[in-house]
Amino acid sequence: MTDPNKPADEPKLAKNETIKADSNLLRGTIAVGLRDDSTGGLAADDTQLTKFHGIYQQDDRDLRGERRKAKQERAFAFMARVRVPGGVCSPQQWLDMDRFCTDYANGVLKLTTRQAFQLHGIIKKNLKKTIREINDSLMDTIAACGDVNRNVMCNPNPYQSKLHAEALETAKAISAHLTPATQAYHEIWLTDENGEKENVTPSPESEVEPIYGKTYLPRKFKIVVAVPPSNDVDVFAHDLGFIAIIEDDRIVGYTVTAGGGMGMSHGKETTFPRLADVLGFCTPGQVTDVAEKIVTTQRDFGDRVDRRHARLKYTIEDRGLDWFRGEVENRLGYALGQARPFAFDHNGDRYGWIDDENGNSHLTLFIQNGRVFDTGESPMRTGLREIAQVHDGDFRLTANQNLIIANVSPAKRAGIESLLDQYKLTHCYDQTGLRLNSMACVALPTCGLALAEAQRYLPDLLTELDTVLGELGLKDDAITIRMTGCPNGCARPYIAEIAFVGRSPGKYNIYLGGGFVGDRLNKLYKVSAKQEEIVGILRPILERYANERTDGERFGDFVIRTGYVVETREGREFHNDFKED
Repeated sequence: MTDPNKPADEPKLAKNETIKADSNLLRGTIAVGLRDDSTGGLAADDTQLTKFHGIYQQDDRDLRGERRKAKQERAFAFMARVRVPGGVCSPQQWLDMDRFCTDYANGVLKLTTRQAFQLHGIIKKNLKKTIREINDSLMDTIAACGDVNRNVMCNPNPYQSKLHAEALETAKAISAHLTPATQAYHEIWLTDENGEKENVTPSPESEVEPIYGKTYLPRKFKIVVAVPPSNDVDVFAHDLGFIAIIEDDRIVGYTVTAGGGMGMSHGKETTFPRLADVLGFCTPGQVTDVAEKIVTTQRDFGDRVDRRHARLKYTIEDRGLDWFRGEVENRLGYALGQARPFAFDHNGDRYGWIDDENGNSHLTLFIQNGRVFDTGESPMRTGLREIAQVHDGDFRLTANQNLIIANVSPAKRAGIESLLDQYKLTHCYDQTGLRLNSMACVALPTCGLALAEAQRYLPDLLTELDTVLGELGLKDDAITIRMTGCPNGCARPYIAEIAFVGRSPGKYNIYLGGGFVGDRLNKLYKVSAKQEEIVGILRPILERYANERTDGERFGDFVIRTGYVVETREGREFHNDFKED
């Protein structure tokens, strides 16, 4: 029956909005589903809610066909994403994560593009035990996914300890302030089999979400803290950024950016990646207030009808930056300051040993696509486990899926160097500039959205390209190159100098021309290139780059200057001016 009080033309909300509204603050029927041993999966609506708890239901897509023929249920398993605000964890927490890989997951510890951990392959009967033990290690998975603020990233800065400490505390404060208040996470995951545990706070009769409300945000929300001159967190690719302004070796405040985002959909030009706009300036004491008011503005004005149009970037694009700033300032009760200038010189990691002002050392290791596991050539996971057992500093996950063994004391350095040699962990010193600046998402076989391979294919493609670069004398040249299995952009491909975005099995759209420091979008150059065609497509461009580049000219700048693609700075222009050969 039609509601006579409802306007006939009122748009229908996205299904997820109903799921959230009816979930009793993210509870749904998750607890019931966990006890159902007749299936390895959860109910469809509950799989949307578990994302808010940091958990994705997945299945092994390599086995789908075989299991379908055998009339078997999909090979369901779960991915748990562990929040690590600012990417810093203790050696003991690293050891705990390593153990979870063996006890509950598939043996691979995944370092993500958002400075978090991921465990893949957790079966349902082990899921609750895994989450409980993660929390026992003083980490958690809440809000690692879902329509909320996710893991807050921070420049890992291995060379200026004081500045890193300040920025890290800012990231942690934002993370804590924007963590959902619901007790659902504790009730579902941190109780015993009888639903009891002493340290679980009972839910109040009128439980509320003071920041998010009962339907949370229209879509996911991502926040970063950047410390120039390094833009390793890709500040312009995120919903909200705080760029540290440094005076007299201290952070005096932050230039605020808003409205960035990478995701889009193939064939839908109304969707596009976008670089964040500079919004203004705030003091260190204003950061959490500014973050909250930007989040609540998006909560109230973001699109809840079309999830493809639900990110903050579209709210700002549609309503205008001036309107958005005015709304935020109205909620703050004060005006943001005038943005302070900043400058970035790279968005990659600086590999090898670096000494800080306190006399400690920091080692940045290349972890290809963030996958920590043992091979015959490099028993990486075992080696890092051995290092964690003697290390007295911390570990830092970078936004480029790499790892910093940080704050190594002078007394420990020789021993750690010996372990690095023993377990062949210094392989990064022998990698090409292209590989050291590469990144790929998980994609197949576990991601349900993947259209093509990414992390399983990119290493092989890089080997082919490295041969070409060696012939051209470009072996050590840093060129950012990223690959994703779908257009959602988890590896932030649309700001890379070279990017591959999965179109279908074995086929990729090729994008060129992103900014080396992460400050410019790239442009589509080739549609649906087959794997076997990619090197042939790129070779003549790389040859011209080797022969015709100007002094210090970056690859992304070169392909624009020489007319391969048109410069793109505005998201609304992303799909314009494409001319395929």
